[in-house]
Amino acid sequence: MKAPRVIVALLPLKAHSDRIPGKNFRDFQGKPLFRWMLDTLLSVPEISKVVLNTDARAILAGHGLKESERVMIRDRRPEICGDHTSMNLVIADDVRGVAADLYLMTHVTNPLLSAPTISAALRAYLEAAERGSCDSLFSVTKHQKRFYTKDGRPVNHDPRRLIRTQDLEPWYEENSNLYIFTRDSFAATQARIGQAPLLFETPGLESIDLDEQAEWDLAELILKGRAARPS
Repeated sequence: MKAPRVIVALLPLKAHSDRIPGKNFRDFQGKPLFRWMLDTLLSVPEISKVVLNTDARAILAGHGLKESERVMIRDRRPEICGDHTSMNLVIADDVRGVAADLYLMTHVTNPLLSAPTISAALRAYLEAAERGSCDSLFSVTKHQKRFYTKDGRPVNHDPRRLIRTQDLEPWYEENSNLYIFTRDSFAATQARIGQAPLLFETPGLESIDLDEQAEWDLAELILKGRAARPS
């Protein structure tokens, strides 16, 4: 199958972080957090260019990051800065400003997401799109657990008829690891998820999103464990 001519990865990056101060630039196992995802994207051969939409150009320069043939830094417009701005508005700005046949969007807070998983997601999308069965893709985490509403009502099971959790109907959590879409699918919904999305399950240990300090600590332990394994 012939891949689209231009696949652009969108990697939004802001200076401020609420729950973990300076998170995106904090040292994570030997290099700034943002470099983990950036280096992974640059190692994916299908990706033509990585675009960083940011209000932190000076901080990136302080960490030695410069624009290159495969790295573009776009200054975030003031009207779409801030902690409460919808990410879809940031993506819309990049889609308007950077031409591509296909966009892949991820976050710097997914440092364990691997290049093979990203390539597998691209293949899954391309195969499904060729069949006409999807217009976009987003990553998910599969759950087969017993869920309740906050007032104690069972959601996906009957407590009077206990069955094995592995026999429960799977539920899928949008885990924010990656999204794949086209300019047309984005235009149809004004969102990174189109009208006919394909759900792509990512490996559990790769799907950790560093939103809280506990998740940061867990991801560091996983990396330390990998480094300690005999080669």
